[in-house]
Amino acid sequence: MARLTIGILTMNEERRIAACIDSAAFADQIIVVDSGSSDATVDIARSKGAEVYIHADWQGFAVQRNRVLQHANGDWIFFLDADEQLTPELAAEIRGVVDADQDAVWEVVWEEIAYGQSLARMSGGGGVMRLFPRRLLLGFEGVVHEGARLSREGVLQRQLSHRLPHYSRETIYGSLVKLAQYVQLGAMKRHAQGKRGGVLRGLASGIANFSRVYFFRRAFLCGRAGFLISLFVGLECFFRYVALETDQAQLQETKKR
Repeated sequence: MARLTIGILTMNEERRIAACIDSAAFADQIIVVDSGSSDATVDIARSKGAEVYIHADWQGFAVQRNRVLQHANGDWIFFLDADEQLTPELAAEIRGVVDADQDAVWEVVWEEIAYGQSLARMSGGGGVMRLFPRRLLLGFEGVVHEGARLSREGVLQRQLSHRLPHYSRETIYGSLVKLAQYVQLGAMKRHAQGKRGGVLRGLASGIANFSRVYFFRRAFLCGRAGFLISLFVGLECFFRYVALETDQAQLQETKKR
């Protein structure tokens, strides 16, 4: 029978990590790669039986996922975020895919939950690729929205039928912390690509992306939570272009590392 590894990236996730790991208990191996948490995340993860590896030299999500792969011994790997929880139905479906052991990669669709409210009335944002046969997965690349590198082209891509609950934002403070992190990573990515920043570019991007989420993805149907989600998306897009112009010295130094 094929073995399954579940990999989780963490950074100060003491509020969610126990429930996250409990939902993954059906896996043969659970790996946590921590980015230097200052709270009880690491202790909680170890108490739940996860293998914990600390890599505090943050270089982006792709690097951290690749570090998970270095320690994985499963035939298949599923990447689970600390603010997500596998339902029993989704866990059973994943186990069935692993047992079938076919050459395909699988994406999952989120059930978004923000500020204590379901965002089910928003139109879908598509799936995220999470389940891979280890034999096909070479690694990941990209700073923020990392992409998988597969061993060959034309690999069949399929979608799991059950949704993955994603508790993406619980507090305004947590949203502001995540905003700062994503702004920095987004600016780093665009700096490496040689793109230009500025307030006007930021305004154009921020307004366009706020409108995309709030109106075209119908976040307005989700009340306060829908507005806040749209606002933070717009702010992220605005500030990463401003940072690209104002934080040149820091971005250049980061690029040299």
